[in-house]
Amino acid sequence: MTIPARVRPPGDGDERAQLLGWLNLQRAVVHQKCEGLDDAAAHRPLVPTSPLMTVAGLVSHLRWVEHCWFQVLFLDRDMAANPQFGDVADADFRVDGVPLARLLEEYARECAASEAVVAAASLDDRGRNREHRADTLTLRWILGHMVEEVARHVGHLDLLREMADGEKGYY
Repeated sequence: MTIPARVRPPGDGDERAQLLGWLNLQRAVVHQKCEGLDDAAAHRPLVPTSPLMTVAGLVSHLRWVEHCWFQVLFLDRDMAANPQFGDVADADFRVDGVPLARLLEEYARECAASEAVVAAASLDDRGRNREHRADTLTLRWILGHMVEEVARHVGHLDLLREMADGEKGYY
């Protein structure tokens, strides 16, 4: 898999370019933080109080976060496929035996699906899911939230990667 380019948005870009640019930069850093990490290290619990907080678990979680916000909440598509809406706590972090490469591919596919949703909508469009009150949220708000969500977990990945094999770097 080719790692997405880590490019900052244009300084003079419009609001959509800024939001998508910052989100895509953070999505690309997820891939970069995983580059060269073997499956054993990606699945190794490194935080004693949070055994599901692994590199692989975070990538899986981010995949399902994309699905949650763009497919379920914004488009009001079926939530049954998303483990975040199930009965098992933290099911989206549970990835026993799933290779990191597969998790990254699934994440990339979900990000591409999210980008298609965003391309077809206005920033002022509201989510369609009423059960979880997404109808009170604009796509603009969701994109801003996704920048925050992915960037927060990129910070976790920074620390986990350094703990796993000493690899560190800005991006």
